[in-house]
Amino acid sequence: MRAVVQRVSRASVEVEGRTVGAIGPGLMVLLGVSQDDGPEQAAWLAKKIAGLRIFPDDEDKLNLSLTDTGGEALVVSQFTLWGDCKKGKRPSFVRAAGGEAAEPLYEAFVAELKKLGLTVATGVFGAMMDLHLTNAGPVTILVDSEKTF
Repeated sequence: MRAVVQRVSRASVEVEGRTVGAIGPGLMVLLGVSQDDGPEQAAWLAKKIAGLRIFPDDEDKLNLSLTDTGGEALVVSQFTLWGDCKKGKRPSFVRAAGGEAAEPLYEAFVAELKKLGLTVATGVFGAMMDLHLTNAGPVTILVDSEKTF
């Protein structure tokens, strides 16, 4: 699994002009599922992201996590995170899991965040979505269950 994690002051997602998920301060998580992923990766990634120390403490040092701050998470599926651009100009998405395999793992990731006590909003899996966010910092982190970055 791969995630682009952005610290936000607010974020929302729309489908066909209707807001389907919105949060205040917290994290926007764009989540990509690969063909090799399973429930273990979903649990590992959720715990990792919930514990990332990317929020400022009283001394303005990045020492606090989403769990520490009581922030919210907005999770949006994004298979394009598995795009491979090594050859040519058109990304290859062969490593991305298909919808039937990816959706349950996306849902498992969301469930794991909720188990950790977080408030979680979501987009609509597989839908064309418009994302609106205010990146706070800005702070953007890449996290990969394969630990390639």
